[in-house]
Amino acid sequence: MREILKELLEERVKIYVSPELRAENTKTDRKVRSLKDRKAEIVNVKAKGYVQSVHEEDGVSSIKYDIHFKYLIKQRGFMYLEEEIEHREALARGDILFEDREVPYIPSAEPADGDFSRKGERISYKYNRLKAVQYAERWWNEFNPAYKKFTDDCTSFISQCLRAGSAPMWGSPNRSKGWWYSGKSWSYSWAVAHALKNYLQSSSGLKTRKVNSPEQLKIGDIICYDFEGDGRFNHNTMVTGKDAYGEPLVNAHTTNSRMRYWKYEDSSAYTPNIRYAFFTIID
Repeated sequence: MREILKELLEERVKIYVSPELRAENTKTDRKVRSLKDRKAEIVNVKAKGYVQSVHEEDGVSSIKYDIHFKYLIKQRGFMYLEEEIEHREALARGDILFEDREVPYIPSAEPADGDFSRKGERISYKYNRLKAVQYAERWWNEFNPAYKKFTDDCTSFISQCLRAGSAPMWGSPNRSKGWWYSGKSWSYSWAVAHALKNYLQSSSGLKTRKVNSPEQLKIGDIICYDFEGDGRFNHNTMVTGKDAYGEPLVNAHTTNSRMRYWKYEDSSAYTPNIRYAFFTIID
């Protein structure tokens, strides 16, 4: 098993440093081309693997494993470290590996609509961007045991970051109302990507402004993603840094990522129809 995992890791790293091994329009190819377009390059790649489970049936071993990538990226003399966890499954018969694939990201199918309007006085709060980003850095590759662990965790993670930055909660116990978390229950907007996008757009409780350009975002702001371009948003990230050209770098969960270029062209969920919504928080 150790030799199989070593072989898998070596192969994944080679793809980044050997152009002849990259298939066109794969996530790796899109990542390298995106970096080139940004006048950036990967100067070093490190990968460490973690076996999550092994299941054997009819002589075939199904190995589910994670790869922790670390990319040292250089852009106009500016260096930064991007990190990503890739979830994969390999199939082997004995010591012979015959299939290796990324486990696809499946967005939540929970209800996405609700009542996000709040009448009456404005909730008093002061959004602390630094604490929100510190939380995003602390927990980008772990689950905080203080919260429920969702299989599709991208939106809950962003909600936790917002809460760490003192975003105000309201609407409990109605799951279709407001934005809140309370022990064994939570609003749809806390954990469902499209519902959080709708909540941010309503500017109810947490005041936001939708902007046209990612360069207008500050650290602690939010980007929402509609991968298929069908009007239903299915991913969220938090801005945790900027590249040499002032474009956002983001942290996220589900495919755990740190300081990732905001466009997500290197995502297995990416399609040419992708749409984005940019929200800056009024603090």
